[in-house]
Amino acid sequence: MSENLWEHRPESGYVTGTDLAGYRVEAIDGHIGKVDKHTAEADGANIIVDTGVWIFGKEILLPAGCISAVDHPNGTVFLNRTKEDVKGAPEFHRDHHTEAPDYRLTLGDYYSGRVL
Repeated sequence: MSENLWEHRPESGYVTGTDLAGYRVEAIDGHIGKVDKHTAEADGANIIVDTGVWIFGKEILLPAGCISAVDHPNGTVFLNRTKEDVKGAPEFHRDHHTEAPDYRLTLGDYYSGRVL
């Protein structure tokens, strides 16, 4: 995994400047939703995923380091995480957590501790 969980992994195929909003999101074991918002800022790159009915319409924030591959022609983001990993992540509320440093630390600790 990338040394910085909040940066796109060079081997993922992410093309700098590409907005991933609207891309499908696939965990190791299946579909989890669609990218609602993508932020590519240095040391803070992430995607906000609308999970639809999978987790009762909740949104989740994923650090860019959780992205293993990006298929630009087909508009799909692949994660290096399972559905259970994503579902078990600390609860995300866009209004409170999008820019909150303490939430990012908690989320970073959660995903850094997950063995792939």
